[in-house]
Amino acid sequence: MAKKLETIKLVASLEKAGRTTKKAIWDDLAERLQGPTRNKVAVSIKKINYLAKKFKGKTLIVPGKVLSQGELTEKVNVVAVAASEIAKEKINSSGKFITLAEYLKNAAKADVNKLLIVK
Repeated sequence: MAKKLETIKLVASLEKAGRTTKKAIWDDLAERLQGPTRNKVAVSIKKINYLAKKFKGKTLIVPGKVLSQGELTEKVNVVAVAASEIAKEKINSSGKFITLAEYLKNAAKADVNKLLIVK
């Protein structure tokens, strides 16, 4: 089965960011997105809230989709491939949601020490 064009472009952008910034996190994300669709990550707001409490000040990167189950009580920045509309609303009410494609435009400026990949 062929991959979606958006995914192919996103993987190419991640690989380019990995080459230009020499940061392994971008190559790791590209590798995760190249895998089979059944291995894609789906993370709930409940898990985002738990991780936000545990890793304060980190930007959470989800190499998949954010789902709306649960409540968000912590202020957190979330970068993901996609999110449901309700999940975006919940995140934006207390933090900030950014798509991975948008975030990559400023990958050179990103502080990789403040990034955490959600698995």
